[in-house]
Amino acid sequence: MQDVDFQTGDALLIIDVQNDFLMGGALAVPEGEQVIPVINTLIAQARLKQIPIIASRDWHPKNHCSFKAQGGAWPVHCVANTEGADYHPFINLPDDCIHLYKATEQTTEVYSAAQGHTNSHESLYSILKNKSVKRVWLCGLALDYCVKASALDLAKEKVETIVILPATRAIMLQARQTSIEELMHAGVMLIEEL
Repeated sequence: MQDVDFQTGDALLIIDVQNDFLMGGALAVPEGEQVIPVINTLIAQARLKQIPIIASRDWHPKNHCSFKAQGGAWPVHCVANTEGADYHPFINLPDDCIHLYKATEQTTEVYSAAQGHTNSHESLYSILKNKSVKRVWLCGLALDYCVKASALDLAKEKVETIVILPATRAIMLQARQTSIEELMHAGVMLIEEL
């Protein structure tokens, strides 16, 4: 795998690499575990370049509106403070990683990391501003939902946005190409191979 061209002013945003989205999880993304070694390599490269690493995760209350029992579309997944909501144990997030929590309110569904917050309620946009970030590289799960929503929100705010396709997978394989087309139409850059 070749090095990514991380530069000063960049950030790496890792979306939802959580147990419930991987093999054996409540809402497993097909081939999701294949992104882990790719993301770990990206993390190592980002650390060498000393750029911020940000990781988002679903952090749902147990009766979240997205769950089928509440009339939503999804099985119960990523309930706050459960093993399913934990990052996968093989993902090498550094100690100085910035963590964003999303979909934490019972009545609000959130896919985009741009709508998440840290424990101190700092938004992604505030983090990017404080760290002088002008370009965000995205990876993680799932391409057709949270990765896409995060990238579209960032692009809408005129943040240069790049999705690293080998480091993401879609929940619904047939939605992969549609998601790619949507991202391209919004001006999001795509890395197709590393």
